[in-house]
Amino acid sequence: MHPKIVLRIISYLLLIVCVFMLTAVAVAFNFREFSVALAFLQPIAVTTLIAGSFLIVTRNSGRSQPSFKDGFLFVVGGWGVVALLGALPFYLSGTIPSFCDAYFETISGFTTTGASILTEIQNLPRAILYWRSLTHWLGGMGIVVLTVAILPLLGVGGLQLVKAEAPGPTVDKITPRIAETAKYLWYIYLGMTVVETLLLMGGGMGFLDALTHTFGTVATGGFSTKNTSVAYFNSAYIDWVITFFMVAAGMNFVLHFRLLTGNVKTLFSNTELKAYLLIFAFATLMIAYRLHLEVYSSFAEALRYAAFQVASILTTTGYATADYEQWPYMVQAILFLLMFVGGCSGSTGGGIKVIRIVTLFKQAVNEMKYLIHPKAIFPLRLSGQVVRKNIVYAISGFFFLYITILLIVTFVVSMAGVDLLSSLSTALATVGNIGPGFGIVGPTDNYAHFPDLVKWVLSFAMLAGRLELYTVLVLFTPMFWKH
Repeated sequence: MHPKIVLRIISYLLLIVCVFMLTAVAVAFNFREFSVALAFLQPIAVTTLIAGSFLIVTRNSGRSQPSFKDGFLFVVGGWGVVALLGALPFYLSGTIPSFCDAYFETISGFTTTGASILTEIQNLPRAILYWRSLTHWLGGMGIVVLTVAILPLLGVGGLQLVKAEAPGPTVDKITPRIAETAKYLWYIYLGMTVVETLLLMGGGMGFLDALTHTFGTVATGGFSTKNTSVAYFNSAYIDWVITFFMVAAGMNFVLHFRLLTGNVKTLFSNTELKAYLLIFAFATLMIAYRLHLEVYSSFAEALRYAAFQVASILTTTGYATADYEQWPYMVQAILFLLMFVGGCSGSTGGGIKVIRIVTLFKQAVNEMKYLIHPKAIFPLRLSGQVVRKNIVYAISGFFFLYITILLIVTFVVSMAGVDLLSSLSTALATVGNIGPGFGIVGPTDNYAHFPDLVKWVLSFAMLAGRLELYTVLVLFTPMFWKH
């Protein structure tokens, strides 16, 4: 391992975040929120001084190539330190008096979870609301990928860093150069942001509301500027626009690139995409049918609310247009099951990921075939290609770890006197980066009532879930620290 390299790259990362924080300062000045602007400028100044000093101290290590261990250290350390920096404006401005709560809100933002401790949102300073949503946007595609896109200019290679952060079981490169891949992904991400913002403004949203809700959509985060989330706007047009972009954000961003370059065949042959869209369509129609029978007189209205809530939970976005805990139990059961799924690999969504669910299902089917034909060979295929056994083993290990972490977090939350459904739902919502769940963390509730110890555990759960468990948990193994 090379601690100086890790420290140097984290210093660059902090400076990049400081640049984005300056946009929040601009928003504060625009709305004459001068005390809030100071709450941003103080940590920016101190961080710039400290990060600059580290860059000077480590200047002789800047041309080295980071190892895989360096990548893991940077990713976990980078996310943790960035969340500390991002929490300071909340704390210094007095918006969130408790630093534990400020850190929880910030790590929830950067991990695109959307779990909040805030009980009153609409009356907060607009610069704070902007920064709160911007943490989603930065964390969505990955601050790490953003850093990798410019690191070659600084003389540091980035492949190991992307492999450590990449959301999904594999890293699918668009171009031969990893830095070029990162740039293309960000171009697509930025393009989606611009288009959705314009469409939401066309539906009557103000610029700041449209921008912040877009941040939460393309990043599948879910922070809203309104107490009642997207339901505040009560607009079918806005609901459908956000639904479309939530589903798009839950797709593998490499597929977006293939589509834009005219390679449509890739979409039709992609097993994960077909399964993802099938799950979305089936769940939406099932829920819409039941809602039409018992809740909404119009099927179009039932379909609108069903599609939005399914997209929100499946992609782990966490927006809400209705209190689904008031819906029929069968509908709640479907939404609860969707909390285990998540978006596609290579997307901004969290959860187990569709590709892992499909792989485990196909492997289970093959095991039943082996019982009937013990000597036969049944290759596991995804998108027309045979999946190597080591990938199946890795996915099986991930699934076991995921369930184990869920059970541990459920137990910790239950120790605070929380009922079993709420405890399990809280674990699912944080590890899966979903945000709202069921029980005391439902769509009309928040996380403010939890003790500080539970909030720190949930903060760790959000980080571990966002970084796909292995990246974080490997740091706790003795082998990682051996030379």
